[in-house]
Amino acid sequence: MKEITILSGKGGTGKTSITAALASVAKNAVYCDNDVDAADLHLLFKPTIQETYDFSGGWAVSINSEKCDSCNLCMQYCRFDAIHQNENGDVFINSLQCEGCRLCERVCPNTAISSTENTNNHWFISTSRFGTLVHAEMGPGEENSGKLVSQIRKKAKEIGLASNHNYIINDGPPGIGCATIASLSGTNGVLLVIEPTKSGLHDAVRLVELISSFSVETYAVINKFDINLKVVREIETFLDERNIPLLAHIPFNEKMVESMTIGQTIVEYLPESEITEIIRNVWKKLITTEGLNVIK
Repeated sequence: MKEITILSGKGGTGKTSITAALASVAKNAVYCDNDVDAADLHLLFKPTIQETYDFSGGWAVSINSEKCDSCNLCMQYCRFDAIHQNENGDVFINSLQCEGCRLCERVCPNTAISSTENTNNHWFISTSRFGTLVHAEMGPGEENSGKLVSQIRKKAKEIGLASNHNYIINDGPPGIGCATIASLSGTNGVLLVIEPTKSGLHDAVRLVELISSFSVETYAVINKFDINLKVVREIETFLDERNIPLLAHIPFNEKMVESMTIGQTIVEYLPESEITEIIRNVWKKLITTEGLNVIK
């Protein structure tokens, strides 16, 4: 079984749309949405949730007003400016600023501060028309996205091995943060989705620098290539210098947006179109490369 992770240096490149399109042509695969901070693959997969699990994203801290004497020691020690005092003199914690380090709990002389594990995050095992989908949902401002990605990837691998699947296809997060790092560790190959803009190229360069430290086979497609041919040439030069195979130039197509508005992939919406044929060829090229070929 091989694991393919689809990444982009920035949001809005069409990564999830292409992931879903590949799901339309892939066979015998398990799918995993690694973009846990802003998961949206489920919008196209329309999964039916079979199992739900809680995930601790850190610590929720609270102050017992009856024990607190407003000594403000916690405010002095907090390095995240998360503890404040209202006009009535009551001390309170801003949960969106709090990093859950629990230092305030330890320095409070009156044991007025306590913390509990925050379970405002959940992950799911679902069925869909493409196959099993493992995905997650994090609450606003929650932490430990990297650990959550590792958790759902582990479960996707367990499911894939138990059911003798050929592939795990991960819809990775944009950027180079913790969730991306967790998506890269142990994967067999990466497909970069790059848009032909200055920011698209800049962020792709940063992402490739990160990927290089993992020694993972890397491939690329340029999405919406015809919106800026000058930047396309710059991207081609960069990929050539880094020995990253460019598998396809995918044209801009308004039908891609139309397909998403009705919850379909472009392959489902236009099965005989040029863009669908390109998607099919990208998948064929990926799975016939030495590192991603499944030998039965």
